[in-house]
Amino acid sequence: MSDLEVRQLRYFVAVAEELHFGRAAERLGMAQPPLSRAIRELERQLGVRLLERTTRQVRLTSAGEVLLRDARTAIEAVSAAGRRAQHAGRPAPGLRLALKADYDAGLLPRILSAFEQEDEAVPVELLLGGRGEQAPALREGRADVALLPEPFEPRGLDSEPLLTEPRLLAIAANDPLAARSSLCLADLRGRTLPDGGAAEDGGLVLGPETIRRSTRDLAQIFNLVEVSGLVWFVPDSLARRHPRPGIAYRTVTDLPPVTLYLAWPQDSRSPAVAAFVRAATAVAAEVASPAPVAG
Repeated sequence: MSDLEVRQLRYFVAVAEELHFGRAAERLGMAQPPLSRAIRELERQLGVRLLERTTRQVRLTSAGEVLLRDARTAIEAVSAAGRRAQHAGRPAPGLRLALKADYDAGLLPRILSAFEQEDEAVPVELLLGGRGEQAPALREGRADVALLPEPFEPRGLDSEPLLTEPRLLAIAANDPLAARSSLCLADLRGRTLPDGGAAEDGGLVLGPETIRRSTRDLAQIFNLVEVSGLVWFVPDSLARRHPRPGIAYRTVTDLPPVTLYLAWPQDSRSPAVAAFVRAATAVAAEVASPAPVAG
């Protein structure tokens, strides 16, 4: 078997995701006949059938499912290699930090200050994004390190937990439930989170729809909670930084806490990344174990 080409993998992934040759060809900006020939050649080259084709549908075979998973990873790695090479070749060095605004447990200023004291320190570029966008940014070579709350897909990443903190319920101040000092998840049955999830599930399920909807900024989400009956789970540090007259924060007794992680690509050999990890973990350790006050 000869080596596969990235072009072949891109063609196959498009067909496997669309399960329709016409839509896949349109997505790739090419005609359907050469795409069909390319897939047949790929199957011939591998000696296995990747797709079951009928007049009504296209389905993946077991071999096709395996190739789809690995092809996505391979394409991602090739794209990441190019982006990292471009970044490394810039005249001025820098470190790209991906995070969601205000999801740093209040640690970011101290981490940046500690990093500046490291010999390997370089300028830091903040890449702000929605929930769930940080891990893909690392795998795709668009970021060097990331601060991100759980859950996240750990594939291809190394990570260190920095800080675990409770989460509170953000609810409209005039909502009947806000009159109670504490609640449990069962009390939230039928309530919806801004990402479309069920509040009673605890808000720690992350899927494509979550990522798409969570690109809203904090002000938008708070407005939705205030006027639309939605509820939201927020880290305690975020609630303390964002008091609003139209929002009440309430304890949910069985709501699990959230852990903030620092993550970076497993294959990273960057001295700046290593220095940032040292600075961040040192700051987190200080916060977790504050120095005693002298008597």
